[in-house]
Amino acid sequence: MFLTIRHDTFYRYEATVHYSIQQLRLTPSSGASQVVRRWTLDAPGKLDSTFDAYGNVLHTLVLNKPHDEIRVHVSGEIDTFALVDGRLGDDAGVIPLEHYTCATRLTDCDPAIRELAASVPLLDKPAALIALAEKIVDRVQFETGATAVSSTASQALALGKGVCQDHAHLMLACCRARGIPARYVSGYIEPGDVEHAASHAWVDVWLTGIGWVSIDVTHAAFASEMYCRLAAARDYEAASPVRGRRIGGLEETLDVSVSVKAQAQTPQ
Repeated sequence: MFLTIRHDTFYRYEATVHYSIQQLRLTPSSGASQVVRRWTLDAPGKLDSTFDAYGNVLHTLVLNKPHDEIRVHVSGEIDTFALVDGRLGDDAGVIPLEHYTCATRLTDCDPAIRELAASVPLLDKPAALIALAEKIVDRVQFETGATAVSSTASQALALGKGVCQDHAHLMLACCRARGIPARYVSGYIEPGDVEHAASHAWVDVWLTGIGWVSIDVTHAAFASEMYCRLAAARDYEAASPVRGRRIGGLEETLDVSVSVKAQAQTPQ
């Protein structure tokens, strides 16, 4: 597929902000499932570019002059490829697989998560991961605003409501409870006629003898050519598209607009 993506983020502040720093993981890399044809990232200041510990492209924006708003604009074009049962290949990457078996604050296990993780006897095939995803979305109904970015997998499971981030964290927690490496993925999806936003989160799970398998837990489906990957890490906090701190500003208003359009054939 050929994806055209536009993502606008607009922060407005009640009072003057004297200093702010933003970490932006808003630039995709070419890989097994996609090739970046064109990509631009615009912000109101100099962007320092590097790679984080997971190999994700990371831009840092520092504003040390008084300001009352921040606008970040992203746009680009991506060629994506179909995946067979979500299989990304057997390249484990630069991070040892054991790292992805360790729980984090957002993916720590409790008895309820361990029980859910054990509800699928064998997690050794892609179809078994879909079965676990189905159980997760059955237990945690999609509801915008029910949780926050700081909500944990156990909190979402206890509440029975959440969004794609919560579904991803719960899948991570279940896999790690079974000693199976799994990582969080942030990115975009061509939404079609589904109810969920174009900005999305899903997971990669490492299966022995197969490699990484990409699962959209929210839709209980394999990731496909309708997806664009931005970043992958142990959880949302390490793969968040935008994270920042500021001095001043009082109350903050955030407006986000994301558009993803797909074409079956790329333009000439």
